[in-house]
Amino acid sequence: MILRHGTAFLRQPPHRRALAGLAAWSVVEAAQTFTTGYALARALDDGFLAGRPAAGLAWLAAAAVAVAAGAYGTGRTYRQVAGLAEPLRDALVRRVVARALHDADGAAVSRLTHQVEIARDTFAGLLMVARSFVFTAAGALAGLFLLAPVLLAVVVPPLVLGLALFVLTLRPLARRQEAYLAADEALSQSSDAVCAGLRDVTAGGAERVVEAGTGALVDEGLRTANALARWSVTRVVALAVAGRLPVVPLLLATPWLLDHGVTPGALVGALAYLTQSLLPALQSLVHGLGTSGSRLVVVLRRLTAPASAPDAVPPASCPVPPGGPAVELRGVTFGYGRHAEPVLRGLDLTLPVGGRLAVVGPSGVGKSTLAALVAGLLGPWEGEVRVGGAPARAPGAAARRVLIPQEAYVFSGTLGENLRYLRDDPVGDREVLAAADAVGAAALVRRLGGLAAPLVPDELSAGERQLVALARAYLSPAPVVILDEAACHLDPAAEARAERAFAARPGGSLVVVAHRAGSALRADRVLVMDGPGTAAGTHAELLARSALYRDLMGAGGSDPAGALGDADGVDAVAGPGLAGDGGHVVAHGAVRQVQAARDLADGGAAGGQ
Repeated sequence: MILRHGTAFLRQPPHRRALAGLAAWSVVEAAQTFTTGYALARALDDGFLAGRPAAGLAWLAAAAVAVAAGAYGTGRTYRQVAGLAEPLRDALVRRVVARALHDADGAAVSRLTHQVEIARDTFAGLLMVARSFVFTAAGALAGLFLLAPVLLAVVVPPLVLGLALFVLTLRPLARRQEAYLAADEALSQSSDAVCAGLRDVTAGGAERVVEAGTGALVDEGLRTANALARWSVTRVVALAVAGRLPVVPLLLATPWLLDHGVTPGALVGALAYLTQSLLPALQSLVHGLGTSGSRLVVVLRRLTAPASAPDAVPPASCPVPPGGPAVELRGVTFGYGRHAEPVLRGLDLTLPVGGRLAVVGPSGVGKSTLAALVAGLLGPWEGEVRVGGAPARAPGAAARRVLIPQEAYVFSGTLGENLRYLRDDPVGDREVLAAADAVGAAALVRRLGGLAAPLVPDELSAGERQLVALARAYLSPAPVVILDEAACHLDPAAEARAERAFAARPGGSLVVVAHRAGSALRADRVLVMDGPGTAAGTHAELLARSALYRDLMGAGGSDPAGALGDADGVDAVAGPGLAGDGGHVVAHGAVRQVQAARDLADGGAAGGQ
């Protein structure tokens, strides 16, 4: 697989040009290697030993010129290497990010911050040492042949023996390198989990358990590092055989070589080739290929491993298995830390295809946690979460749901690229504009200058970013949409329009973490969360039997909605005496939150409350 990917990468026209340039400048550099031994031999035989010092000095001057030309060629090779290494890094980053977004890859941080950089650096280094050895060896062997062909018979056998020994150790080294990287990934994932739950670890007295688990991962990392170091010793042996052993037979055979026509200058030139050219090139190759080469193979294998393929879902509709619910929770219990109080306990919930569910409750009660469980970002302690008839964290689950959080993600690029981001198939402008109009973003598209307009995230308000995210999600093929306060920076009418648009998608189902009371009125069913306890039912049923729901809805004692009234007729203005009362905020009853009735660019509460 790596060979196939590598061949396809190198066949691209820009990369072929970079390879051709690298080879051309390496030939210039190889002229220095050839001249080093050959000019030295000629300077001795035809110059100084022949009583012609001027000729000897001329040959040495030619060698100096070749050194300068080789240095220039070496400098030019770096630009060609960059033309290959940087595109490789960009391609790997795109692949890692795509896998993280589709499969919620827990090792994505390690891959992006560690493994991608390893791949870029080692690929560049490997290119340099490999081409240096190839062209240096070619130049040295050509010089030996021109000096005296018999020299090859003395030098080449130990050189080939050492290289063969080195090649035989590459596979074991790669295996140890892969084990080391796997241990590093496991430690990275464990550290992320521990850091995120430090408060619960301390509160639950789980320090010893966490210490033991993390310590075992550290010990495994040490064991794999030691195994890798032991196998790395074989590189020293291979280097000694290939780089230093050829000098021994050359010295032992010197009398015989002199008796058979090999000149003293040729022997000195051969010794220069071995010690000044081949040995340094071999050292770079063995250390580079032995460490960087095996590491590169392992990292590329992990980075290019196929991500779990998302289920094929036609963009024109949102199908789920016939007769199966859109979302189903069976006895779900979840908490942050095994010794912490569960956020959910034994929750059973079913949302049919095309249904609309609103989730309400005080701040911090676990509404966003429930959204993350449905989205597959978290896994339950007990029970099962199914979306579209399959486990929420199964391969391909990302194609069955889309989560829009409160803080909308917008990236630099064109507006059209942002809106089409969740679609793998080509999407025409007409369909994109229709999606933007459906969720109420058409005016924003016009203001920004159309789909081809560049988008600068910092220049958009929080509400505008939410409109972009909502249109992007509407355009996606996912049958289940989860809005986690995804319209909290929009006014009530805009929020109502967006929710109705998602509810009207053919075959689509909607889960809304409610920000305003109107979301509950628009839903088929409402889930009220109050700690681990929950209550579910219609709006009318919950008004009759849930005091918390009545409090959240502001039943009894509210003023008329007035100009800031909710699109569904719910009182949106804080009553006298409530926190933030000033006629310009939206109150949330028992939740005790305030939100500007218009879009706030900074997304903060009015008046600093």
